[in-house]
Amino acid sequence: MPILEVNHIEKHFGETRVLEDISFNLEQGQALAIIGSSGSGKTTLLRCLNFLETPDSGTIAVNGNVIFDAADPSTQRESEVRKKRLHFGLVFQSFNLFPQYTALKNVTLAKELLSQERPDFKQNKKQILEGIEAEGLELLNKMGLSQRAHHYPKQLSGGQQQRVAIARALALHPDILCFDEPTSALDPELTGEVLKVIRSLAEQKTTMIIVTHEMAFARDVADEVIFMDRGIIVEQGNARQVIEYPTQERTRQFLARYGEG
Repeated sequence: MPILEVNHIEKHFGETRVLEDISFNLEQGQALAIIGSSGSGKTTLLRCLNFLETPDSGTIAVNGNVIFDAADPSTQRESEVRKKRLHFGLVFQSFNLFPQYTALKNVTLAKELLSQERPDFKQNKKQILEGIEAEGLELLNKMGLSQRAHHYPKQLSGGQQQRVAIARALALHPDILCFDEPTSALDPELTGEVLKVIRSLAEQKTTMIIVTHEMAFARDVADEVIFMDRGIIVEQGNARQVIEYPTQERTRQFLARYGEG
């Protein structure tokens, strides 16, 4: 059974149709890359999966459970949506770190807040928070940032900030880790360090959806690729097959324009 099933998702902003009949599945441990030019609907799709936008139609299921159905208002209550967001960890283009907090606090904050809802929080507060901090330090260590845990975002390079953002997304143990153009805000010399982390996560069989303009990276790291254009899925399949031997003319035109840089 796929870990994620997206069926017939559509999204409109006024009269503009941004997503049209989007359907795909994602298996546990797969990395899916979504490619396409600006305005093709890639970011809106990620925002729909994270419930930052509400689809106008369609369903989303995780581990066989329908967590969103546009025809069922009970799946759209804010209290339910908040829980369902935990299935997806989202790494934004522009880091979105809290400038007033250290790298470690940025990683642990969400989990600390959620822990306060535990019935045993008051009795075991110190132990719970120490455990969260230890896990945050371990995540930063995996990101190569063990020496930067107590630095503030302004003291970190763009690449380091994005690695903190990845650690923050992983801290809540999401079923699926989503990246929205994770290198677009980085200078070229910093892009490699972030792609190296994502490559390592793929090797560890972390289930991921990666919106990217790095064609060579998508070809070499992703299991599957979806090419979107004007809000629809034009072509999807094996990453190397789609990028090296596309069957659709629109895919060929896109790849000819953007190459494999």
